[in-house]
Amino acid sequence: MISKREWLIVGTFVILILALLGVGGFIVFRLASERGLIPLATSPLDDQTPSTSPEAVPSPESERATENVLRVPGTPPITLDPALAQDSGSIEYIRLIYSGLVTFDAELNVVPDIAESWEVSPDGRTYSFHLRQNVRFHDGRQATAQDFKYAIERACDPATGSPTARDYLGDILGVREKLAGEAGEVAGVVVVDDFTLEITLQEPVVYFLAKLTYPTAFLVDRTSLESGESILNGTGPFKWGTSSLERISLLGNKEYYRGAVGLEKLEFILSGDFLPLYEQGQLDYVQVGAADIERVKDPDGPFLDELSLVPGLSTYYIGFNLNISPYDDPDLRRALAYATPKSGLVDLVLGGTVVEAWGILPPGMPGYNPDLAGIPFDPDKATALLEGSQFGGGEGLPPLILASADPGLAQILADSYAEILGINVEVQAMDFSSLLAALGEGEVGMFLLGWGADYVDPQNFLEINFHSVSQGNYTRYSQPEVDSLLEGAREEQDRERRLDLYRQAEEIIVQDVAWIPLFHDLQYILVKPYVQNLVVTPLGPMYSLARVEGFSGN
Repeated sequence: MISKREWLIVGTFVILILALLGVGGFIVFRLASERGLIPLATSPLDDQTPSTSPEAVPSPESERATENVLRVPGTPPITLDPALAQDSGSIEYIRLIYSGLVTFDAELNVVPDIAESWEVSPDGRTYSFHLRQNVRFHDGRQATAQDFKYAIERACDPATGSPTARDYLGDILGVREKLAGEAGEVAGVVVVDDFTLEITLQEPVVYFLAKLTYPTAFLVDRTSLESGESILNGTGPFKWGTSSLERISLLGNKEYYRGAVGLEKLEFILSGDFLPLYEQGQLDYVQVGAADIERVKDPDGPFLDELSLVPGLSTYYIGFNLNISPYDDPDLRRALAYATPKSGLVDLVLGGTVVEAWGILPPGMPGYNPDLAGIPFDPDKATALLEGSQFGGGEGLPPLILASADPGLAQILADSYAEILGINVEVQAMDFSSLLAALGEGEVGMFLLGWGADYVDPQNFLEINFHSVSQGNYTRYSQPEVDSLLEGAREEQDRERRLDLYRQAEEIIVQDVAWIPLFHDLQYILVKPYVQNLVVTPLGPMYSLARVEGFSGN
């Protein structure tokens, strides 16, 4: 969490803003300054947690001297059920406690996990997975292929209510019938023997293995669930430890099938000003936000040797539900897009810790198009579009409501639209879990949200968010040409042709303004020098590889 800080507005700085950023940057600077929101008080891609003083999170030096403990920032999870998770905060814990058939390595390649090998049939539809025989749940019970069949069918059971099963498992033969309550099992998941699982798809898709890295396909323990015990009996590198309002502790799994985990304990600190906690030695790893970026980059400061930059794979955006008036008017959406001062947000509010977004796909994602024009900041065109809409200008437009779990940034955008277009945008502050639930029910017309990659394939951004029948299509966007392009990309074996199909779809989506892309994430991270082997990827830290060496206190 980034502590709030206000900047003084001085004349020379305002002149510099005008010269470098133009009217859009100046509007953002003035509006944000008036509200005390430069730099932004919270990172928009993080879940929000209460801030407390550093003293609220004690760190006994005797424990640090004698235990191999890694302390990192965290957020309270919304759920720890792999079938229900859809937010990054929950998924961070789930990836540590549970595991699946495949995973990704430090270079984000799909690699074996519980499945040590597999074959694919000549038609590309049937995968035969050969499971490791040394995989045990945390309570000691051996994991088998039958457990995977149970986990997949549980996720697809209508009674479970998974918000992700259709999108991540829907390629499997029989999943849609199971989700609809028309079948008692998933026909395409067959247990050949205790350590051989066969999965058959409705049609071949080249990204199927990547989708299996998502928690919906992870192993859960039937015995624990059916006996009414905790769901937290996983097979992952960490076991559930303890939790409180201040911290969650996970214990390193010494019986982990891929080798004993190096950490005795992984502690997530859930509240506090994280950079001061890092300075005091109470955190060993932290991601730096806009408020502190200049200080940690100071060549004469104490942080530079511990600072690294890791590109993110995320896009923060304004989305619209196209089934709700007035957001179904394309001229209104385009007017808002042309009135969005992205460069001011990136440079002033977020301190250059993010990259301005013109499209849906972030840099580093296959298919990213650096030449995509997008919709530029153009107040005159924005005003003309609004006047040409069915509302005839701002006077005839009903109040707009922008829902967000990040009301600070949302208010800056709302004030910008009032300044440029003369319209009233009300900010509706919601906690993240309530916002996701409302989006799933189609109750939100305009919203501020971020989408982070679950695996490294453009399908994860484009098909899940914009195909007309996707469970994750919060915008209710439906465009037959886009559907056709996305469906063609599912089966296209030629990599360049496949990526070109995604680029074509992305360009149409951007011009239709189902989203207004705002920015892509950059991760500025600090890691203590005594932390060994902590690999931080664009999808997050790989804590199972880390170890704390030689810590003897401050």
